Amino acid sequence: MDLYTKNLIISFLSVLFPLFVWQLFYLLHYNYQFKWVKKWMFAIFPILSIILCMAFPIALMQPLLLDFRRIPLILGTLYGGYKVGFVLLAVMFTNRYLMGGDVFYTSSIILILTTIVASLLSKYYLKKSLKQKVLLNSVLILPSLIFSALFINMSGTNIMEIGIEHWFINVIGMVIATLLTEVILINFDLLHRSLKEKKLDVASHLAASFSHEIGNPLTSTKGFIQLLSDERISIETRNHYLKIAAQELDQAINIIDDYLTFANPAPKNRDKISIVESIQHVIKVLTPAVEGNNVKINTSFVDYNDCFVLGERKKFEQCLIYLLTNRIESMPSGGEINIKLDCDSNSNINITIQDEGIGMTQRQIDQLGEPFFTTKENGTGLGMMVTFSIIKGIGGRIDVESVTGKGNSFYINLPKHGQRALSVG
Repeated sequence: MDLYTKNLIISFLSVLFPLFVWQLFYLLHYNYQFKWVKKWMFAIFPILSIILCMAFPIALMQPLLLDFRRIPLILGTLYGGYKVGFVLLAVMFTNRYLMGGDVFYTSSIILILTTIVASLLSKYYLKKSLKQKVLLNSVLILPSLIFSALFINMSGTNIMEIGIEHWFINVIGMVIATLLTEVILINFDLLHRSLKEKKLDVASHLAASFSHEIGNPLTSTKGFIQLLSDERISIETRNHYLKIAAQELDQAINIIDDYLTFANPAPKNRDKISIVESIQHVIKVLTPAVEGNNVKINTSFVDYNDCFVLGERKKFEQCLIYLLTNRIESMPSGGEINIKLDCDSNSNINITIQDEGIGMTQRQIDQLGEPFFTTKENGTGLGMMVTFSIIKGIGGRIDVESVTGKGNSFYINLPKHGQRALSVG
């Protein structure tokens, strides 16, 4: 590979490389919410391209440099407007002045005129089709190169010998750079729309789910209240209806609390929760469900004196109820649930819940905790969604392992509260 070809490749990459860096920063901004990545930052990348192009010219014909600097100048001006254009022009002039050369002032006139024309066309450029953009960019760069060559030849430097080849390479480079820029902008637009549609989709599903969940107990309450208007029913029946109506309203309130918990999982009041006491309490609460489904719960832990976590006890126990209820329902023919507690670490509490259920696929595991994902026919996914949110809100995490047909293992890791407490049991 001769020196000219090597310099040509390096100079061409100097145009393309900043485009890929621009895309990288933009994707990082969307995925990790880098607030310092602003819209105007895209101007940095044509500046970088200009500097690299001038640092690695295709050919050096004293006092003349042949490079691709016009490509980022024109593209940056057309996409960014006159402000970006004249910033790029200033960078180019400063860099060229520091390099020196007799043709500096001659080429500057053509570059200024090129930037002015691109600035005037900028507001119309973005509305054009891809074909029109490519044609316009080629039309802009070609006259700029030709007039520069003519002026330079008038000054006594003969460039016409390699002029046509240089013009052709610049036009091809402009076409490729334009296509890449358009592809990147299309990807940005699709990403933005996708995120927006995802948010709207989640909001729509959330509204539908909330309406369905809250509608059932309210409809039941309304029905019992209507029955109470019948004067012929006995006092005992009336009291029974009132009791059921009150229970249904409590259920509606609990559903509302669940949604509020998902929206704001951080505990309002941080109390010291005894993990052992909470597990034992939840097992007692679930006794009817356990016995009715031929399930046995085995526990493997002692009454630790310092096994505490900071959070809201009611919400934490609600998590355990959701998890254990799901484990019971995953074993339609019965089975065993094993609960292990490891509180020996100085900083972490580890709870392991294992069942002998039907198990899950890796795809189902990956979707656990997402809004509206459920493995049940009539489920809404609200329980696991709230469970993951509450555990996350107190600084913990849930990991899941499963083998289809053999059962699931849920590993809950919680931050341990440092103060010692009285013995429980």
